[in-house]
Amino acid sequence: MFGFLKNLFGPKTDFKALVDAGALIIDVRTPEEFRAGHVEKSVNIPLHVIGSKMSDLKKKKKVIIAICRSGRRSGTAAWMMKNAGIEAYNGGGWRAFNAKLK
Repeated sequence: MFGFLKNLFGPKTDFKALVDAGALIIDVRTPEEFRAGHVEKSVNIPLHVIGSKMSDLKKKKKVIIAICRSGRRSGTAAWMMKNAGIEAYNGGGWRAFNAKLK
């Protein structure tokens, strides 16, 4: 049964390895949320403006991990970036993501 679920949801992403390899972490929460706490070295690009930043993000030629409070906005951002041809991942909520980097 668990094998079925793993196949259904895909392999687990090793976020620490991606970050160690130079992935860019983008926090898509509002600037106010970001100021209240965030992952070290993450960049704040709110979801409502990320569409206007796609060409700049593509030029970086880096893997991008999107994070937010719960994973919903970061999922939308990752989907948008993938559709723009960027290798992007949904890192989920920033606190849980931060714990995965330790």
